[in-house]
Amino acid sequence: MTEQLEPMPSDWRRALAVVAHPDDLEYGCAAAVAGWTDEGREVAYLLASRGEAGIDTIPPHECAPLREREQRESAAVVGVRAVEFLDHRDGVIEYGPALRRDIASAVRRYRPELLITLNHRDTWGGRTWNTPDHRAVGRAALDAAGDAGNRWIFPELAEQGLRPWDGVRWVAVAGTDRPTHAVDAAPGFERAVRSLLAHRTYIEVLTDEDPETYCRTFLTGTTGALSERFGGRPAVAFEVFAR
Repeated sequence: MTEQLEPMPSDWRRALAVVAHPDDLEYGCAAAVAGWTDEGREVAYLLASRGEAGIDTIPPHECAPLREREQRESAAVVGVRAVEFLDHRDGVIEYGPALRRDIASAVRRYRPELLITLNHRDTWGGRTWNTPDHRAVGRAALDAAGDAGNRWIFPELAEQGLRPWDGVRWVAVAGTDRPTHAVDAAPGFERAVRSLLAHRTYIEVLTDEDPETYCRTFLTGTTGALSERFGGRPAVAFEVFAR
């Protein structure tokens, strides 16, 4: 496919990124987030789990606080101060009303115009299977964008003082094999490398390669993969659903 990617919408001030695990955003779109916060936009992170089942050599009760700390450090590198965790169980996150309610609650609190999530489809493209957590959270985020604006869905949120917010104008899905839009990754690339590198404990178990070399090589590959479709520039790509 050679169809050119469109620039991401720019007429927004607040975004909320909703993913399953620590490091999901760093593998997917931290360079874009760095560029947005540089422009004065507000970006908050919401993670469905603490990634406690993600490191085979560390028991979940020890892993959860470690991965939470690394995620907060990682977010700070790209200018994100608000990082929340929902405490759904890593590895067995279930799509359903409970998850939709939790995300809709956050949407009502942060009132974003842009909602960001990760690939909700069965595969990453081709025959590479996606994980249950990614599928569940991505799909729930897409649905919660509408749930947050409907006062008759989850009325208990209004009773808690969270008024409906129907201001989400786009949901941008990272890690998709059907991208429509992109952000120039170059301005935020070095911070994206440092942001991914902040997940050092996870990365050191994942690979025998030097962690910084691993991060730089991975992100160079992903941002360069679609440069031909974005004017030759390194790109963070998204599939954008307008609402």
